[in-house]
Amino acid sequence: MAPDPARPERGRFVRDQVAALARLEGVEVTLHEFPPGAASLASEAAKVRRRLASPPGTGTQRWDVVHAHFGLTAWPALAVRARCRALTVHGTDVHHPRTRLATAAVLPLIDLLAAASPALAAELPTRRARRRCQVLPCGVDVERFHPMQRSQARSALGLEPEQPYLLFPADPARTGKRHDLALALSRSAGIPLLTLGGVPPEEVALHVNAANAVIITSDSEGFGLAALEALACDVPVLATPVGIHAEALAPVAGTLCERFDLRRWREALAPHLIDPDPRVAGRASAERFSAAHMAARVRDAWQLTLARSG
Repeated sequence: MAPDPARPERGRFVRDQVAALARLEGVEVTLHEFPPGAASLASEAAKVRRRLASPPGTGTQRWDVVHAHFGLTAWPALAVRARCRALTVHGTDVHHPRTRLATAAVLPLIDLLAAASPALAAELPTRRARRRCQVLPCGVDVERFHPMQRSQARSALGLEPEQPYLLFPADPARTGKRHDLALALSRSAGIPLLTLGGVPPEEVALHVNAANAVIITSDSEGFGLAALEALACDVPVLATPVGIHAEALAPVAGTLCERFDLRRWREALAPHLIDPDPRVAGRASAERFSAAHMAARVRDAWQLTLARSG
């Protein structure tokens, strides 16, 4: 999930978790990432073995934990000696037919199996995997995502100060995110639709705060980080009932979590287009899923698995 100029946001949620783990007392963490693609995956085992043969400065020949994110990544991670092997699945590794097979094949070698949401855990390929899976999301960085003046965010992005905007918080090229539905809503309302395709991570919070509402029309979500980022900024969210959306949005008045229906979503959106600075009380809900809280859950899961292994 290493980023590149075309996809600068790729893998940011894992890097946020690594940073949150590094801030925990008693935890030392090293990140190894590489670009997507079959060629990269095939050559990575030798590279990761050379780079991570042993933990730096420890004198030991194996790591306490090697934790892979996404099923395919677990295969090159096997090249590193470890007391505990952990894997978090995030969606495409369970939903894509070929990737699902590769993920299923590696599961017997995994000591700590996790999924980004309960719904995703229920989709794992075997009954045993579903039974032993833990829910360990990466979480939202509530320090980076916080409310700021909408006029300030729009000025920084060169947007019109009085023009209402909607935000589709994904790359339109990702078909499962259903940009077509968000575009239909924006056209029906006569409101410009911003997107996050190719947007640098440091500018995402500006886009969120610049919008009157964040529109999430996904067919599926492994977790639903974009909704939490909007809530952390107290920005209204309209989202389909996938991933963590229902749980995160339920306590927040002024949000919507329903299957997409153009008429119903237009009705829910209307008050946020009239208000010059629409806000919801979403931050408290987002903080339940903060990167810091989720990192502590990961650390506790590591410790328990290591204790069981002796």
